[in-house]
Amino acid sequence: MADKNTNNHTPDHSRRRFLKYTGTAIGGVVVGGVIGSAVSGGFKKDASQTSPSPTTSPNPQVTADYNQAPMFFNQSQLQIAEAAAERIFPKDDSGPGAAELGVAFFIDHQLASPWGVNARTYRMGPFVKGEVTQGDYLSIQRHELITMGLNSLEETAKTKYTKGFVDIKPEEQDAILTSMEKGEISVVNGITGKTFFNLFRVLVMEGVYSDPLYGGNKNMAGWKMRKYPGNQMTYTNMIDKDQFVVMEPRSLHDHFVH
Repeated sequence: MADKNTNNHTPDHSRRRFLKYTGTAIGGVVVGGVIGSAVSGGFKKDASQTSPSPTTSPNPQVTADYNQAPMFFNQSQLQIAEAAAERIFPKDDSGPGAAELGVAFFIDHQLASPWGVNARTYRMGPFVKGEVTQGDYLSIQRHELITMGLNSLEETAKTKYTKGFVDIKPEEQDAILTSMEKGEISVVNGITGKTFFNLFRVLVMEGVYSDPLYGGNKNMAGWKMRKYPGNQMTYTNMIDKDQFVVMEPRSLHDHFVH
């Protein structure tokens, strides 16, 4: 996806529709991978929407602040996660993409938490493939699924394009992610890329819209794109107003005693 300052490409209208019509998704965003898939149908772009500008780097989106220390990923895994997240939620003239929003750090923090090891989740077998409406009941933990999936992205990129995932062109990254989404790539022991992709996409959307306290939504820019107020202490001074009131969003962190 081209930088929003580059005018050579058609805007991603599918993302615009998502931002416009998914107001209910914001209220449901919580930490822990429990909101379900936020983007039905995945990401669909034509080549003109994903090709980089001839005057720019193939991957200008990798811009996250690495001064923020990862808790689970190594540096390579963090960069692959960031590049993949940016293709699912790319930067455009609507606002920043997943890389600038720090989504990779959100995912990293989630995997380092008890959620990453399926704490308080029923873990006894048999581990069987679920129905379409159920999803799979997996024998591996969430952090294993994500790290194995990222490794599959890297290995597939090297096999197909002789470069690592972060070094290939955006349209090539999209092709690999699309194969993952379709289940054409295996992650481990018969677990398809579709299982990885579905969980990873949910984590991306949570990282875009969750409270910045949890590592993503840097500077509350995800909320600002949606004019979402965040964690306000009160609405009493505007509850009777008929017009929509745009508020400066507040994070949970804003309410801590310093």
